[in-house]
Amino acid sequence: MNLLLGACEWYVRIVLEVTTKHVLVVEDEEDIQELVRYNLERDGYAVTTVASGEDGLEKAAATPPDLILLDLMLPGLNGLDVCRALRAEQSTKKIPIIMLTARSEESDIVAGLELGADDYVTKPFSPRILLARVRAVLRRRASAPTENDSPIALGGILIDPVRHEVKVENEQVQLSSTEFRILQILLSAPGRVYTRDQIIDAVHGADYAVTDRSVDVQVVGLRRKLGESGRLIETVRNVGYKFKDAR
Repeated sequence: MNLLLGACEWYVRIVLEVTTKHVLVVEDEEDIQELVRYNLERDGYAVTTVASGEDGLEKAAATPPDLILLDLMLPGLNGLDVCRALRAEQSTKKIPIIMLTARSEESDIVAGLELGADDYVTKPFSPRILLARVRAVLRRRASAPTENDSPIALGGILIDPVRHEVKVENEQVQLSSTEFRILQILLSAPGRVYTRDQIIDAVHGADYAVTDRSVDVQVVGLRRKLGESGRLIETVRNVGYKFKDAR
């Protein structure tokens, strides 16, 4: 019996080691840092916390985490600079980033998303919403390609879901994972109108707690990155968005 119990404990320990996700929290406010750490650990994540952008870059490079929670307003190197540096390095460029910010201005949020952040949470936030965002981003990154993930070319835009690449007039464009999914959804059915709720469900899942205003912010950033082709994403007043059928 003791041998059996020992084998079970060994198996559980190995499973936990393999499946536990590591989250790096870059946050200088101690109370928020502790709140985030406590809730992540209670949800089964391994957590490393640092209080500066410089330490965040050092930790991410030394032991790349599965996800980074990054405050924008940091002493010294701010969150936007940290995000830019992470995306510039081969070893950290694909790590999912969720921004934590007290800034509610659209320009700050869009700036972070344009640098490659995957999502954002504004302070004050509910721990349940934060955990839902973490799960959703990790779930999207873990999703395997399907037989429907064939390249789509329309209006000068080429999107390749398997390679996770977007080109506009043969020039590669860097999109966040959320922007990529929104573009993929709209391009897959040109002319079809998607409501904001439909976009949220398709990108994040039906249980994702977020306001439809976040879709508008993501589309603003997406249009900017697409340049002239961004005008092909049309706003349908009081409804949502569609991609103009340019065929």
